[in-house]
Amino acid sequence: MKQLIATLTAMVAASPALAATGPFFSLGNTDFVVMLAFILFIALLVYLKVPGKIGEMLDKRANGIKSELDEARALREEAQTLLASYERKQKEVQDQADRIVAHAKTEAAEAAEQAKKDLEQSIKRRIKAAEEQIASAEASAVKDVRDQAIAVAVAAAKEVVAKTMTEEDNSKLIDDSIAQVDAKLH
Repeated sequence: MKQLIATLTAMVAASPALAATGPFFSLGNTDFVVMLAFILFIALLVYLKVPGKIGEMLDKRANGIKSELDEARALREEAQTLLASYERKQKEVQDQADRIVAHAKTEAAEAAEQAKKDLEQSIKRRIKAAEEQIASAEASAVKDVRDQAIAVAVAAAKEVVAKTMTEEDNSKLIDDSIAQVDAKLH
């Protein structure tokens, strides 16, 4: 501890303030010369209005910063307005897209229902046409069978009549037929 005190005392003793000798108000005293130079420097600064210019520069800088902040605020508000506008437009577009999708789904359901009805009607028409063709084919087949039966019956009757009929019966049949035709025509 004694060494620390001795070191501090030596440092204070070696300072420039204690190195000055003689009276304080003399040009030989460095402290007085430094103080005089400092006062002259401050006086020169005041004479040249440096503090006012520094104040003006600081005010100018503060006004510049203030105007930049105001401009930044205005830009921020404009950006928020644009953002709100775009969000509103996006919502409107989304709502419109939802309406379009819902309308398309409704139209698709209606078209599917209409196609189903058309298909059912087409199937009914085809079934009816097929039934008509079947009935027509059945009638045609029945007619063909009947015609064939008639042809067979006529051929058989002709054969039977030809075998059992005499010349006299043949003349009598012809005369009866002519009388029937004559009666039907008059």
